[in-house]
Amino acid sequence: MANKQTADVLIVGAGPTGSTLGVDLARRGVKVRIIDRNPQSFPGSRAKGIQPRSMEVLEDLGAIEDILSAGSIYPPLGIHIGPIRVPKKMMKIASATDAVPYPNTWLIPQFSTDAIIQRQLAPWGVQVEHNTQLVSLTQDDAGVTAIIDGPDGAVTERFQYVVGADGGSSKVRQQLDIAFPGKTDESDRMIIVDCKVEGLGRNHWHVWPWLKGAFAGACPLPNSDLFQVMIRLKPGEEPKLDAASLNTRWAKQTGSSRFRLYDIQWTTVFRPNIRLAEHYGRGRVFLAGDAAHVHTPMGAQGMNTGIQDAYNLGWKLGQVLAGAPADLLNSYEDERQPIAAGVLGVSTAKYEALGKLDPSAISRGKDEQQLSITYRAGPLGALEQEGSDKLRPGDRAPDARLQDTTGKPTRLFEALRGPHFTLLAYGPGAAADLAAVAWAGQGAPLKRVAIDAGPSAFSDLCLADAAGSFREGYGVDQSVLLLIRPDGYIATFAVHDRVATIENFAARVTAQA
Repeated sequence: MANKQTADVLIVGAGPTGSTLGVDLARRGVKVRIIDRNPQSFPGSRAKGIQPRSMEVLEDLGAIEDILSAGSIYPPLGIHIGPIRVPKKMMKIASATDAVPYPNTWLIPQFSTDAIIQRQLAPWGVQVEHNTQLVSLTQDDAGVTAIIDGPDGAVTERFQYVVGADGGSSKVRQQLDIAFPGKTDESDRMIIVDCKVEGLGRNHWHVWPWLKGAFAGACPLPNSDLFQVMIRLKPGEEPKLDAASLNTRWAKQTGSSRFRLYDIQWTTVFRPNIRLAEHYGRGRVFLAGDAAHVHTPMGAQGMNTGIQDAYNLGWKLGQVLAGAPADLLNSYEDERQPIAAGVLGVSTAKYEALGKLDPSAISRGKDEQQLSITYRAGPLGALEQEGSDKLRPGDRAPDARLQDTTGKPTRLFEALRGPHFTLLAYGPGAAADLAAVAWAGQGAPLKRVAIDAGPSAFSDLCLADAAGSFREGYGVDQSVLLLIRPDGYIATFAVHDRVATIENFAARVTAQA
């Protein structure tokens, strides 16, 4: 078996997490290989809600138009109580604001999300290798040796880094011998089916609540004639998944034989797992997505947390491969593990409320949207202490409504889009500092943006805050330099000693001479 290096980073698992990481690394010029043991992309609807923060990530990666076209706003609930259907809003439909362009959870089946993200790999010459699995891995100070078994047999190859995005039963996590504490409740299971449903309208998410935690539901999947059907099983019940048995079970749960299931596309029996890996990696090997944390299905949290794991890890791997200090990668676990722990709490509380017929089980709000995620307490956010009354280092950088030099409307997110750091100079005083900031030539470049800076600013882009949108959203009323990380979080908020503050942070995340 040949021992060669075909890529810088091996990604094991091609779901939303692995594919997101692949796109982010590839656009940074990193040679990436993505393998997946399955013969094809995931065929089911399983994770069907994309949260506002993940929508922003997908915009940055170039996928947002396809995501919007393939999905929809969640429909209102239709709660069936005997022959009566009671309408109920599951979540308040919000309008976009200057700071939040995607304010609502977006309904889209996972098979569509997978396909859309994977299409972003093609321009970079990356293709998912199906029917290909990791056999084993070993690592040393210089890299990782992996044995990979594919259609042409097993080969041994070298990589700089390996990322396991291979789900709750992660082979990568097992190879690292990282504990995965938590629980799997075999007594509390749910059948999930993608199929057509005779007699059901598509303008509601239909639910049939019963006492003692019994539950059935049918959510219409956008841009299709399919529903995602859910049937909660009794403890110890052994379900049959053929069409006749499913219809018998469905009729019993809904109390009606009118709503026939047919043209069944995909079925599974879901068991609620609540687990969090003790570590997010070891040495040159990392875990992301379900390999690091698994959740109940309530609240649409698991896939979104995985996508954002990838978005956090991608720029850090890119920077270290370009010569930045290797300890930058330590911040991945420090930042993301506490987020997953908090998300597990939200998701678990929702699922437990479902069993008690608590209305909070089906309500959705700010806790699920992941816009308030902050890395303030992390090792990078704690480097700098300055901020405004609204934002501090480690917080999500809000969008803002601005104008270019011709007066044409634009958005701050358009300036942030891409695999670069962004240095925002607000006010003439800060704009004068733009040229003075030194930046490494390797790795992610620095885009210099002046806002309300006057005509002589040295920048890649000059913008005007004519409506006060940036000033209001960022809480600024004086000259300030803000460095925005490639994943859209504030790195520094420099009011005093502006150039030194930026360069001190840069020393932690860029290659040094």
